[in-house]
Amino acid sequence: MDTPVNNQNRVWSIVLAGGEGARVQPLVQRWLGYGKPKQYCTFVGTRSLLQHTLDRADQLTAADRKMVVIGRSHAWQAWPQLGRRPSGTVVLQPADRDTAAEIFFPLTYIKARDAQATVVVYPSDHFVYPERRFLDSIRCVIRTAERLSDRLVLLGVTPDGLDLDYRWIQPGERFDWSLSDRIRAVKALVNEPTVEEADAALAVGALWDTSIVAAKVEALWQAGWQCFPELMSAFERLLGVIGTSYESKTIEAIYEHLPAYNFSSKLLHRIPEQLVLVEMTGVLWSDWGRPERIANTLRRIGRKPAFPLTCLNRPFAPIAGGVLCKPAC
Repeated sequence: MDTPVNNQNRVWSIVLAGGEGARVQPLVQRWLGYGKPKQYCTFVGTRSLLQHTLDRADQLTAADRKMVVIGRSHAWQAWPQLGRRPSGTVVLQPADRDTAAEIFFPLTYIKARDAQATVVVYPSDHFVYPERRFLDSIRCVIRTAERLSDRLVLLGVTPDGLDLDYRWIQPGERFDWSLSDRIRAVKALVNEPTVEEADAALAVGALWDTSIVAAKVEALWQAGWQCFPELMSAFERLLGVIGTSYESKTIEAIYEHLPAYNFSSKLLHRIPEQLVLVEMTGVLWSDWGRPERIANTLRRIGRKPAFPLTCLNRPFAPIAGGVLCKPAC
């Protein structure tokens, strides 16, 4: 049996909170009367999606080893939700340059401080329930990344329908050392499939990609160089001036011309042979990228949304946006 992850000092978290959440904006606008990125919204209870994500990361990572990425234009909405974060753990993006930059920008600071670290990347707009079982899955992802130090480890979840917005991961062979069928190599990834592609993926046991990734810093850094050297060249420049008087100006100069690359399509899809898949079980998971998913997920757990259902674009109907799996291992 795997041992729990107890040494928080070797694990860092990157929480991604720099997106705009465009598809949920019409709901937020009708509900609140003004625009607000979904990660800063409280759709149920008393905490925003970002606060939920930070609280989960707090259980696995020491306070000074969590990096939160926010857009500079959202800073006034983010700061009240960040609490008393240690200095140097919040990075402001001058501009949105898609998810590759959103990951490698904070990773540059982690590399400067602890090049031997293991890093876990969390989106801040996803729902999970129950959190305890979700955290057990993250611990499994971390252990796998530390054992397979040259690989990137993805967390997947069993689909309950043909959702065409999600990325799908087709599992490969089981590792000889693993006692569980839930840790596998990756055969292929499919991004935003057609109905036929999603049906074929479902038939061969493919999982939905939760966008949670764990890896050693060096493995992730080298994968970046392999897939987009011009982006990595920019962040290498930043790496060389962190802590100096040139740091702020270098960030501004980098982002002025930084290419916008999607982490999944420009990196993960290019190196399936370097990926490992861990299946999450016993957890209701949903990417709250559409208003209907939010309402549907909350209905499934018996909670009432903070917004009136009349804010939805169309009458509420259940969709394939979350999945309740079998008990966790």
